[in-house]
Amino acid sequence: FGRSDKVTDIGWYSYDRHVDSLHQLLNGLDLDDITLVVQDWGGPIGLRVAMEAEERIARLVILNTGIFRPGPGWPTPGFLAWRNFAVENPDLPVGTIVQGATTTNLSPAVIRGYEAPFPDAASKAGAAAFPLLVPLTEDDPGAKEMIGVADRLREWDKPTLVAFSDSDPIFSIRSGERMADRVPGALPFVPIEGASHFLQEDKGDVLAGEIVRFVVV
Repeated sequence: FGRSDKVTDIGWYSYDRHVDSLHQLLNGLDLDDITLVVQDWGGPIGLRVAMEAEERIARLVILNTGIFRPGPGWPTPGFLAWRNFAVENPDLPVGTIVQGATTTNLSPAVIRGYEAPFPDAASKAGAAAFPLLVPLTEDDPGAKEMIGVADRLREWDKPTLVAFSDSDPIFSIRSGERMADRVPGALPFVPIEGASHFLQEDKGDVLAGEIVRFVVV
């Protein structure tokens, strides 16, 4: 959802369309030997693409994300509250949301940068659609595909770095450790201290150092 033109119909956005967009990018540029870095919704989208285009992916970096798998304990009350907020507030306060998910006190210029791609409510259709795309039951669109990705990750033996922050109210350190345990190719889990959900904003330099060491090794 950059500064480019966007589809403003919220119903146009789907899990499959996001996945297809990433496939088109990789295929259109004929990319290979990719280090794919995923965070938040990048997990369900990017990890599915990695499983479907395994020949293009050399290694994975998994940050503060998970695969939404309907079952006991899901959806959580916290997620339902966020989903209801998005439904009731399609003109999402993007800068406020980012600030609320970081430990860093973001400057007004940084806040404006996050808000810049969204000059009006219509331009936020894609962002507003994301919470609605999370499957709540096994019969919802995308549920079967996400369950398949979770199962295939248990067989992924290519090099994988899993790093989660220590202050994320959505994806805890424990969920990161479970992710690392689940993936056969994962290195020892890396905790990122002093960061919230958007760890790339809070501790970008620390995170970059971990990724560079991972890729060089």
